[in-house]
Amino acid sequence: MQKIVINGGNFLQGKINVSGSKNASLPIMAASILTDETLELENVPDLVDVHTMSQVLSSLGVSVASQNESKNNLSLTYSDSDSAIAEYDLVRKMRASILVLGPLLARKRHASVSLPGGCAIGARPVDLHINALTKLGASFELESGYIKCNAPKGLIGNKINFDKVSVGATENIVMAASLARGESEITNIALEPEVMDLITCLNKMGAKIELGDNRNILIEGVDQLKGTVHSIIPDRIEAITYIIAGALIGKNLEITNINIEHVSNVLEILNELSINFAMKESSITVEQSSISDGITIDTMEYPGFPTDVQAQMMVLLSLGKSVSKISENIFENRFMHVPELNRMGANIEINGKTAVINPCQEFISAQVMATDLRASVSLILAGLVAKGTTTLNRIYHLDRGYEKIEEKLLACGADIKRLT
Repeated sequence: MQKIVINGGNFLQGKINVSGSKNASLPIMAASILTDETLELENVPDLVDVHTMSQVLSSLGVSVASQNESKNNLSLTYSDSDSAIAEYDLVRKMRASILVLGPLLARKRHASVSLPGGCAIGARPVDLHINALTKLGASFELESGYIKCNAPKGLIGNKINFDKVSVGATENIVMAASLARGESEITNIALEPEVMDLITCLNKMGAKIELGDNRNILIEGVDQLKGTVHSIIPDRIEAITYIIAGALIGKNLEITNINIEHVSNVLEILNELSINFAMKESSITVEQSSISDGITIDTMEYPGFPTDVQAQMMVLLSLGKSVSKISENIFENRFMHVPELNRMGANIEINGKTAVINPCQEFISAQVMATDLRASVSLILAGLVAKGTTTLNRIYHLDRGYEKIEEKLLACGADIKRLT
């Protein structure tokens, strides 16, 4: 069992380069099933979730090879394998494994995918995926923990409206509809940058996807897709995490390889909080800042405030001088980090779906345990500013979404190490 140990109080200074986006990489990797040609991906982060997706795809007949490890390049080539089963032992590790369902249906006309696992931050049911694919002509049954689906006549374009905005369901249906016969009109889609990156890649592969107004897209199905070369967008959640780290304990800390547009929603809030940062074309320099006024934040679908940042923001707001509130509107079980932050000196109260963040003078070191990916990194942030030694246990969550985090922080002056 590994753990991370932090001796807090050191300023962070220097540069941190943001890795490629995990949440963009996973669906685009799944899109390799849609073509017989090679899909070359650049800027893919070296993460546990990427390795898990590689294993899932390999079991389905995709050859996954690293072309240049220093540049995080992957080459994916699908062979028309007899296998269309995504097994439990792999899928249980990561919810994003469900993203092979749409591509398998489009190519093989049948698939069997285990119900997925991952962070325990909410139910995140798969019914949105199933209902949308049913509109394209697929039939489903649930048997022994597997989603078994068939489309013996192939998928056929249709009008689909999502009752709820869902990133994963949008990605699955967009991939499936790309090879469906006829035209699909899909409304109430997710607009996250990671979804747009998938659409960009699919269009480069020969798909005909047109983004409309008011969360809708038109897809004209094609007979086949081709290979392409595509560079994954920077990880906006990682970028924001390090920007918050700079606001907490930065000294001319520069975060590089940022798509400024993708993080502008959070930058607006940091500006309201008078955080001292300066923007360039693709980087942000941030200084330790004090917060006087409180703020109220609601997590929302993009372009709203991202749910994946509320845990990190709680650490920053805890050191403010006024009461702040964060309401969680995406997942129903995403305040599991609060008891651990409170053990470190925070004063956060939970009232339904709202966290009331009362000011605390400082964080104190403690033994803490990570419950999910973003909870993990919020405890890292608290440990960086806490007096004394903080030990973070169950860090396997962290390795699912942050590439070489302790190396990046150590290079900027943090006293942080990983122990087995």
